[in-house]
Order: sequence, then structure tokens, then C-alpha cells
Amino acid sequence: MSRERAKRATLPPAQENIEKLEKVVKQGNYYGAQQMFKSISARYVSAERYSEALDILKCGACLQLENGQVTCGSELALLFVETLVKGKVSYNEETLDHVRKIYEKFPRPLVPQNLDLTDDDDDDMQKLSEAIAAAKTRVECCSSFLKASIKLDALPLSSLHIFSMFVSFVNS
Repeated sequence: MSRERAKRATLPPAQENIEKLEKVVKQGNYYGAQQMFKSISARYVSAERYSEALDILKCGACLQLENGQVTCGSELALLFVETLVKGKVSYNEETLDHVRKIYEKFPRPLVPQNLDLTDDDDDDMQKLSEAIAAAKTRVECCSSFLKASIKLDALPLSSLHIFSMFVSFVNS
């Protein structure tokens, strides 16, 4: 048995790992899950099981984003795009749907309500400052993911779809 076949044979179906990783995320161990998503998906990539690596990365990005872990989720989203390139995956409607599903999980920037900024209330100014910083991180992470997706794409129509997603995110 060749070394490559041995690698392929030792990896379980991706869904088994996804289920284990979902439990880690549900326990609130976001950093640990992040490291595991990255290392496990890398094993599938090195075994040239790109489809399964993409499933793991998409799941990880979505889970992290659903739990407000924007930086972690965007890192996995970027790895998803890099894996599309490594695996020479054709960019079609299915691929665009995966990009769209990840994009839709990015939390929208929130603006605190009922702030009184007319007086010297430090609490309200602090809340506004924190909201602006969080919004900046969300927009930067989401735009990095969408820019990488556009660069990946050779189809102009799909680039327009991805660009429209970006515009809707920024305007939301």
C-alpha cells in the first residue's frame, strides 16, 4: 500500500470529526475547536480529500461565526477559500452556495440603542466605542473573506454575486 493510500485509509469520514468538533464548540471551547478544525482539515488536504476538508472548514467557519467568534470564523473561511484553490475545485453554483452560506453567518454590526451622548456619560461613550470596534472587526473579516472569494473566481457573474453580498453586509 502506498503512503498516500495509507493516509487516505486512516482518516475517518469527515462527518465523524465534524460531530466531535461541534461538541467542543457547544462546550464553549472556541480556541480549542479552532485549532482542531485547522489541524484536522489540514490532514484531509494532505491526503487530497479536498471535499471533506472543505466540509470541515465550512462547518467550522459557520459554527464559530454563529457563536460570535468572528476572527476564528473568518480564519476558517479564508482557509476554506485557500482549500478551494489547492484542490482546484471548480467554481460553480454549488461553490458559490458554500461561500454564500459562510457569508450569511457573519454577524451584522450592531449599534447600541438609547445612548445619551449629549452629557459626559462615560458608560455610553464606552458602549459606543466598543460597538464601533466590534463593527470594524466584523467588516474587515467579512471583506477579507469575500475579497479572497472574488480573487478565486474566474466567472464574472459569480464575482458580481459575491460583490453584492459584500455591499449588503456593509449597508446592513
